[in-house]
Amino acid sequence: MPIYNPPVKELSFLFNEFLDIEQYAELGGFENASMDLIDSILEEGGKFMSQVLQPLNQVGDQEGCRLENGEVTTPTGFKEAYQQYIEMGWATLTAPEEFGGQELPKSIGFALSEMAISSNGAFSMYPGLTHGAAAAIEKSASQELKDKFLAKMISGEWTGTMNLTEPHCGTDLGLMTTKAEPFEDGSYAVSGTKIFISAGEHDMAENIIHLVLAKVPGGPEGIKGVSLFLVPKIMVDDDGNLGERNGVSCGSLEHKMGIHGNSTCVMNYDQAKGYLVGDLHKGMRAMFVMMNVARMDVALQGTALSEVAYQNAVEYAKDRLQGRALTGAARPDAKADPIIVHPDVRRMLMKIRAFNEGARALGMYVTNKIDLSELHPDEAVRQQCDDVVALLTPVLKAYFTDMGTINCNDALQVFGGHGYIQEWGMEQFVRDARIAQIYEGANGIQAMDLVGRKLMIDNGRLLKTYLAEIGLFIAENKEDEALSSFIEQLTRCLGVTQKASEFLAEKGMKDPNELGAAAYDYLYIIALTSMAFTWAQLVKIANEKLAAEESDKSFYQNKIITGEFFFQRTLPEIESHYQKLIAGAKSIMSLAEESF
Repeated sequence: MPIYNPPVKELSFLFNEFLDIEQYAELGGFENASMDLIDSILEEGGKFMSQVLQPLNQVGDQEGCRLENGEVTTPTGFKEAYQQYIEMGWATLTAPEEFGGQELPKSIGFALSEMAISSNGAFSMYPGLTHGAAAAIEKSASQELKDKFLAKMISGEWTGTMNLTEPHCGTDLGLMTTKAEPFEDGSYAVSGTKIFISAGEHDMAENIIHLVLAKVPGGPEGIKGVSLFLVPKIMVDDDGNLGERNGVSCGSLEHKMGIHGNSTCVMNYDQAKGYLVGDLHKGMRAMFVMMNVARMDVALQGTALSEVAYQNAVEYAKDRLQGRALTGAARPDAKADPIIVHPDVRRMLMKIRAFNEGARALGMYVTNKIDLSELHPDEAVRQQCDDVVALLTPVLKAYFTDMGTINCNDALQVFGGHGYIQEWGMEQFVRDARIAQIYEGANGIQAMDLVGRKLMIDNGRLLKTYLAEIGLFIAENKEDEALSSFIEQLTRCLGVTQKASEFLAEKGMKDPNELGAAAYDYLYIIALTSMAFTWAQLVKIANEKLAAEESDKSFYQNKIITGEFFFQRTLPEIESHYQKLIAGAKSIMSLAEESF
């Protein structure tokens, strides 16, 4: 049976010392976010996730969801756990007060989501998707739709989905055939089939609010003709009461590699009544609100599954006796030493630990920027924060989920053959982590979004904004002797990033294949630079706390040791990615298609 211990101390450290969240106390949304409240949320949330959700994780994996007569039943205990989840108010933490939310900073919701995903990734998708759908409705829908649907979605009484993919159309949404024909009352009849719809049908909530992309006849061709519609499973009258079943049904459940506890559905829309969200033929603009929320949530899945896999690998490595330490018996009184004494086991554990702590902080940094982009009184600061979020969202989605899968594999490797056996739970983490590299835009698409869209905005404004922040940190700390080696290496990272950006600007403008061939390595260069920037900040804080002789010295000493590992053993990969990037597209594109 796998274990999970919520990293409450780590999260509290990030809020209190890394973000220094109380400095924003005068900004709306932050005013009630005292450290006492945050610590209470982390403690109680951690207890709920680890004591209620985590024991259901293997149950969900082994039972899966069942479809009978058009109705989906979730695994044993899921429905009851979800009721506890919404009754305790976990769904409402960051939602606007206008619709029943607590309006706390999004970074607090981010921390709670990490614990939920580590405890039970499949379960966490139900409220996670609802959160994203509610955000899209809040941002783009009419006040009438907000008043009718948002309060119960925010409370968790109703859940939400996003419907993009069709059997013949994935990333290229311009090829979709789902149509929406206008009724005289201003609503639309939505017809078509959508696939891979997470939480599309289930028994945990009395209504499901689907956000569906479709085309209105007579609109522009391709992606420019796509509109977004709110399609409820059960119709809702003007007083908020549930009525008759809409023309929405689950045709089948997908049989998947992982996340078995989440219902992944083929959804059929047969003249289902829907309501336009946002402007006609501007559906992608409205849906991108949900997609960006979802991409950050998926990035978090990489970190959260890496964390729980790491915890179990550490527990096993301390307990499993095998061989002797290379320097002599560590436990002379035992027949063998625990495998944590072996350098190669330590290599895997340290690599995962350094990622987990750095990625958690980097994710928190970006989520805090989201809050500031909405709440800061200075328009220039809001724009700067929004630029950083836009730049880093595809980076975190791709890098965190790649590393999540790699780290779950390495954690399984620590177990040896036992990791391959179902009862230990490690192989489930590997299977559950794998989808995160694919959905919400496969990671190759994230790389192309970075180089093809984000770098091109206003002559590279987004990148310049972020690199200027890193450059300022370097300038402010270049005389700090205790930080000198970290600043030196971060400065080199900045140089590599600038050279890589110049290469893309020169080659990519002449040949799109050069841009495409370099995209993934470029994303990793940005990711590693971002992780180095994050770790340099964490080490700086740890140095200051030790110099001030703060209590719990081992916590800060371990932070420095882990940061040193990242800089010495992980960060050098940036040079490899740069060399691959400047190698160009020729060796990738030269082989004739028929030769494959």
